[in-house]
Amino acid sequence: MANPHRISIANDFSAFPAGRFRRDGVFNGERFRDEILIPNLRKFGKLIINLDGVAGLPSSFLEEVFGGMVRRHLASFRDLQSTITLETSEPDMKVYIPIAWSYAREAERNAT
Repeated sequence: MANPHRISIANDFSAFPAGRFRRDGVFNGERFRDEILIPNLRKFGKLIINLDGVAGLPSSFLEEVFGGMVRRHLASFRDLQSTITLETSEPDMKVYIPIAWSYAREAERNAT
């Protein structure tokens, strides 16, 4: 398989992602999941999501993206971890990686 496709949240979406649903603002988790993440997963199979350059990643945004993938039966926790790599070169952003995966894991636990 070819190298994973790269997505930069800051460059390809917004440096200020926030909110869970579309009604919460333009750069919300629902929109990122539905308009960026899912189409790119379908097209490329594997993704690297770069977190550099964002002002922060609110829990509502992360939960809707990663927990929402599981809740909407679009992927299991294991599938997400095998197809998506989260990366950052910014020390302050590293904390968001395990948080994002914890939302997917929790959504899977709550679904059973």
